[in-house]
Amino acid sequence: MNIEKQNILIVISGPTAVGKTALAIKIARAFNTDIVSADSRQFYKEMSIGTAKPSRDELEQAKHHFIDSISIHQDYSVGDYEREALSLLNRLFETKRVVVLTGGSGLYIKAVTEGFDDLPKVPSSVRERLNLELSEKGLLALSEELRRLDPLYYDSVDIKNPHRIIRALEVIRTTGKPFSSYRIADLKPRSFNRIHISLTLERAELYERINQRVDQMMRQGLLEEARGLVPFSDLNALSTVGYTELFDYFNGASNLEEAVGLIKQNTRRFAKRQLTWFRRDPSIEWFQPCQVDAIINYIKTRLD
Repeated sequence: MNIEKQNILIVISGPTAVGKTALAIKIARAFNTDIVSADSRQFYKEMSIGTAKPSRDELEQAKHHFIDSISIHQDYSVGDYEREALSLLNRLFETKRVVVLTGGSGLYIKAVTEGFDDLPKVPSSVRERLNLELSEKGLLALSEELRRLDPLYYDSVDIKNPHRIIRALEVIRTTGKPFSSYRIADLKPRSFNRIHISLTLERAELYERINQRVDQMMRQGLLEEARGLVPFSDLNALSTVGYTELFDYFNGASNLEEAVGLIKQNTRRFAKRQLTWFRRDPSIEWFQPCQVDAIINYIKTRLD
């Protein structure tokens, strides 16, 4: 179905390591436009290798936004991103009909394309209780509670991130409703239409790409990058795959080989949850990353 001639946001999503950055650049160049990142880890200036940011060469090939845009020391929520991204898109659409949005963070893509309901206020006692349980029982126990009470959100969240697990459980315990229910109400009006493309690969090939990417990160200096961030390891931004495993290694909880193996394993698990999230959206058109010409032709057909 063709889209009437108005502003169009081309969304490129998919699991980690599938090839979103390369495709987004090719699309941006084909349509002479900018790329807006929806990767919630690439925002942070201090985290580069472990977040697989676009290289300097890739950044020069197309204008990128929301790369190195904030510090790990800043409090930054998905709501903040929604407001800033929409403001940016309004400015970009003044001179461009088409803009590319890309990333593997389904929550952040949803924020831009659909918006959220306002979340209820949570009593401080609920938050304090959850933080106590985190220290006493560990993150796994809270993650399992979230999986049982809200499997939809569990499939999308970084389960290594205690801040996000606790935020969801706060709402669930306060309201008795799944956290995800506050994200599936009527869509908020947007000034653009959307063409949503997601990339996929056979599982074995995707997992091999992930393993190779982690090995490449280690060669590029991920260990040294993580070591320099140890003083800030309690910050929410650093509660993420690729860093927490190395922090455990520095603390003596594992050897380096075990830590790297856990990074690969946890990244594969994260990719599986990303695919589960995106496959729930029937409006997404799926392609292999090698189908660049077919993808561009599909977009042109939708735009005509």
